[in-house]
Amino acid sequence: MRASNRLCSLIFLLTFLCAFTGPVFGDDSDPPERPAAGSCKDCSEQGPENFPDWFPKLLGAQYNNIYQYMPSFHDPYEGPNSLTFKNGLGNQVTQTYGLYLGSQLARGLQLYADGELFQGNGISNGIGLAGFVNGDVIRAGSSNLPKVPYIARLYLRYYYPLSGETEKLERSMDQIPGDQPVSRWEFKIGKMSGADDFDLNRYADNNRTQFFNYDFLYNPAWDYAADTRGYSYGILAALYQPLWRVAFGVYKMPTTANGADFHMLDTGELGYNLEFTWKPNDAGTVVRLLSYLNEAHMGNYDDALALAIQTGTTPSLLNVEKPGGIKYGLGLNFEQPLADGGDTGLFGRLGWDDGHHETFVYTECDRHASLGAQLSGIHWGRDEDRVGIAYAVDGLSTPHKDYLEAGGLGILLGDGALNYGLAQTLEMYYSIQCCKFIQISPDFQFIQNPGYNRDRGPVEVYGVRFRLSY
Repeated sequence: MRASNRLCSLIFLLTFLCAFTGPVFGDDSDPPERPAAGSCKDCSEQGPENFPDWFPKLLGAQYNNIYQYMPSFHDPYEGPNSLTFKNGLGNQVTQTYGLYLGSQLARGLQLYADGELFQGNGISNGIGLAGFVNGDVIRAGSSNLPKVPYIARLYLRYYYPLSGETEKLERSMDQIPGDQPVSRWEFKIGKMSGADDFDLNRYADNNRTQFFNYDFLYNPAWDYAADTRGYSYGILAALYQPLWRVAFGVYKMPTTANGADFHMLDTGELGYNLEFTWKPNDAGTVVRLLSYLNEAHMGNYDDALALAIQTGTTPSLLNVEKPGGIKYGLGLNFEQPLADGGDTGLFGRLGWDDGHHETFVYTECDRHASLGAQLSGIHWGRDEDRVGIAYAVDGLSTPHKDYLEAGGLGILLGDGALNYGLAQTLEMYYSIQCCKFIQISPDFQFIQNPGYNRDRGPVEVYGVRFRLSY
């Protein structure tokens, strides 16, 4: 990994130089990657006059390079899905590329198309932790997927105004600049991610600019419907009002756990999401309550354990998968701006799922609590810099715990045995805005009881993220 070490040294040098070369150039920071998309009031503003309004516009492009190093840790035994630093797996680099296009087809009607490419591997090949340390590893997909460009999103968005009051939107990824009604009905259909519209959080929902860890990307107890790269085909309907929003989305579930394929005409493989968002005051407080229900061809932990006892074998969910499996859960999410125009603030999440059926998509977590903060660099003369710190606790349901204790394997976990303990994650990052298009972010993570196993760890992970964005 000599090349990786040289890259890490170069990035840390750039970090040092950026931190001490004064303010960033310009006042525009890169906008969030997952905002609510807008629509154009005057479509002629979107490009040269010789192009028709519907001609696709470049909304953004990005390149993200994440280098991470995990030193050796206490490791008395391993299973097929254990976190490991051996054979160079504690020293890895991931690279993601994204290109984001949008077209204003008519007033209130837009088309979005995103292309992505993922290269590299996460530490330990992306397994062994529920709160995995690099959110970009989601884009790797399963091991049998080629690392070639793919269509991440291709969907239509339509809004119907309910009032004349509008809000101004800037150009961003999956967001055409212009004005959109504050009160409106909004609809989406096509290929997208449920995480584009549910469980949003100003301070913790984008691993390209904020925290690296799964625990602070989405609610880990929300097993949102998606393929192995995090995308699905679905529909969304949302009602927006100045102080609240109600959204309902239905998305296809993959044919297998952590799979890449869909049975498009099978109505028994769907994920349903309902979320209520409330803005209770003028201080910027936002509270979101999320509920979800998934139906798929999935296995039950209790059934797998019962069959293993009957046959004298190791439990396997593959032996008990059947149609009509139901999994459901709840999530609570808040953000509280404190100062600096909201650039300094607090956030937190709570998550719960029923814990009887297998984790199918995101990560193996049935109970979750997290709390964190973001601090603006304006306090030390670096207006566009950000510091983040957060702490999370994850847990398993009793059937899920018993299954892993008996040697069963999930999509990410399986030490062959389990001395159960709550998984705890602490993460800190410093995002340095070197110029309008470049960010560099050193990061540190500390994990107690990796894979919910008190016999292993603790684990330290050091990382740095280099980001180019337009």
